[in-house]
Amino acid sequence: MSPDYPPIPREALPPGWGLADCCNETFSYRHTQPPVELLADRTSADRSHPGLGLSRCWELRYRYSLTDRTITESIGRVSTRQAAADGLLECMHLIHESVEEPTDPVEVRDVLERVRFSDVVPDNPSP
Repeated sequence: MSPDYPPIPREALPPGWGLADCCNETFSYRHTQPPVELLADRTSADRSHPGLGLSRCWELRYRYSLTDRTITESIGRVSTRQAAADGLLECMHLIHESVEEPTDPVEVRDVLERVRFSDVVPDNPSP
């Protein structure tokens, strides 16, 4: 996937979502009202299973404002940029289908905890 093009086509986005930022190492999508942002950042895979041989992976995050501060929470990590785009799209659809008015950041976070990624990077070696 070329960094020159949005990772998710506009026509695939649920209502109210749009591209907020896109470059080689990161991309994010924002919901219009209230502001909820989903981000994918390319990061070190230092905590991943050593058998995978990954040096970099993509971390998906959820960002929201709470009074006078901005809070960013991790959703999960995946191995490829395409998996990150697919994961963010799945998060957007789940929020759109499950949260009538995404005004409560905790409610949105609870919905995001139900997302299962197909290309997950394990944090620790299996026993």
